Amino acid sequence: MAVFGVLATALGAVGLVAPDALLTVMGFEPVPDGGRADGDHTLVFLTASSMAALNMGVYYVLASLADWKPFFRWTVPFRLLTCAVFTLAVVTGRAPAGFLGVGLWEGLGALVTGAALRYEKRKAGDAP
Repeated sequence: MAVFGVLATALGAVGLVAPDALLTVMGFEPVPDGGRADGDHTLVFLTASSMAALNMGVYYVLASLADWKPFFRWTVPFRLLTCAVFTLAVVTGRAPAGFLGVGLWEGLGALVTGAALRYEKRKAGDAP
């Protein structure tokens, strides 16, 4: 959880400071300054998404520091849903293939989190 939180916080900060760099990481081709059409709100959306990622990352780090297991459990189904939606966006052509990495990161993170929670629960059941 802490690793995901730190990465989400860092990527959120990158999106706020250098949005074109974040677009490139996600597989989108940045539009040069002055090249956006009137009404193109890509940077507004990216700013909002980056701020949400930064906040979410901090929540994950704080939940990790508090060892807040219910929060960890809540993230699993929603991260799997995010994986499905992002993967579907690539499959249907709404997003470039590079964006698949974002979906896979969410899915892998959900599976690892779920497996760790299951392991800890079983281990606690074996404790004297």
